[in-house]
Amino acid sequence: MSATMAKVKLDFLSKEEEDLIHEQSIEMLGTFGVLIRSDSVLDLLAENGTKVDRVNKIAYIPENIVMEAIASAPKRFVLRARNRGNDVELPAPGLPYLTTDGLTLYVQDIDSGERRDATRKDFAQFANLADALESISFFWPIVTISDVPQAVHNLYELWDSFNNCTLHVQGDCVSAEDARRQIEMASLVSGGLDELRRKPIFSCAIDPVAPLSFDGGALEAQMEFARVGIPVLCHSMCLAGMSSPVTIAGTLAIVNAENLASLVITQLASRGAPHIYGSSSAPVDMVTGNINFSAPECLMISAGAGQMARRYQRPSMVSDWGAGVKGQGISSSCSELFGRMASILSSSDLVPGIGGLDDAKGCSLAQMVIDSAIWDNFRAFARTFSITKGTIALDVVREVGHGNSFLGHPHTAKTFREELFFWDDEKLAMESTLSDRMIPKSREVAKDILRDHTVESLDKAVISEGEALLKEYARNS
Repeated sequence: MSATMAKVKLDFLSKEEEDLIHEQSIEMLGTFGVLIRSDSVLDLLAENGTKVDRVNKIAYIPENIVMEAIASAPKRFVLRARNRGNDVELPAPGLPYLTTDGLTLYVQDIDSGERRDATRKDFAQFANLADALESISFFWPIVTISDVPQAVHNLYELWDSFNNCTLHVQGDCVSAEDARRQIEMASLVSGGLDELRRKPIFSCAIDPVAPLSFDGGALEAQMEFARVGIPVLCHSMCLAGMSSPVTIAGTLAIVNAENLASLVITQLASRGAPHIYGSSSAPVDMVTGNINFSAPECLMISAGAGQMARRYQRPSMVSDWGAGVKGQGISSSCSELFGRMASILSSSDLVPGIGGLDDAKGCSLAQMVIDSAIWDNFRAFARTFSITKGTIALDVVREVGHGNSFLGHPHTAKTFREELFFWDDEKLAMESTLSDRMIPKSREVAKDILRDHTVESLDKAVISEGEALLKEYARNS
């Protein structure tokens, strides 16, 4: 008998409720449809049996096409890294894989604490720190670079990610032309297009525009990536009460329908292309109109989305991480923080958020250290445990006997370090709720890491060619 691995996970929906979310998502796609702002994507859908309203750009995707897409998409694949030791296997075999927050707008200076625009030098430091921190498994370009031509900033961010870390990179893209350029740069790093197809060292997050609409340029980029085998994440970002119904059930149905529509487009572009089920959805703050990542309902949305991803056997990124929701340090109360942290138990394979500030508007090197330290402690709750006859240890029970102690038995001495988690007092000191007293220490840690950690450089000829490509892209954009 094979070993069973036990893991704490949150289930929000009953089987009947899960069935209902699925059925209503299929109903939405077939009768309400999806707004597709791309003639080429509408053509692809129409050629494959989807009814298309050309005037209003609405595609009505029938159930059979959805189910065929679910069946053809790979259930397992690997997010490759420049350093093969950093490859990310999906679904996660144990603990989820964490990454940074993505595409924030400002950096909080590590010395002065001031908010300012980020430079390429800043970006390189973030990528280098991500490469060094054990808790970070892949890198999502964390901040928008300001000192480059803004029409091609995402290309610079992808290139500088390759140059400054050896992790898998999850990028962003807005057009088919940008996708082709990203593929060209990644091929340069990988050693050619064929090698990139075999081992894609980057993936791309494509955001639907809730409710149930997609930007044409992003979808056309998605098709380019699918044809090369670059994994695509459908990053649904519903705001309950604004861009989805205020009910949790309605928000989950929109998240699910957007993910299924995105999966269909990937599979029609290239059968068997890798695709990730995603959500970073939360209620709207009814006072400010901003996204509310501190809302307790975030936990339920993550758990429900995680269940739907498991239903379709899809790798997923449906929960978030990070204590800097309102500012550096731990700026939330215990109850607010609990929901965000507990979402890690929603069976999400990939989890973003390390280093983010101010509801993903900003980022901080010090906050990356704080969030990583908290994860090093919290992972105690997300571990897997072997449940077998051997770990039940009935033979040991017989040897110890009725009413006696297991403390002195050799089994305890041999096994306790594998089975029990031991808190790190220094990292626990980073967790003083509603406090910023850990910031000076975290700044010191970040600076020490940046001073001591080196990333294996790309070949000089590759760097030269890549920089030349960036200049050419900038001139032609």
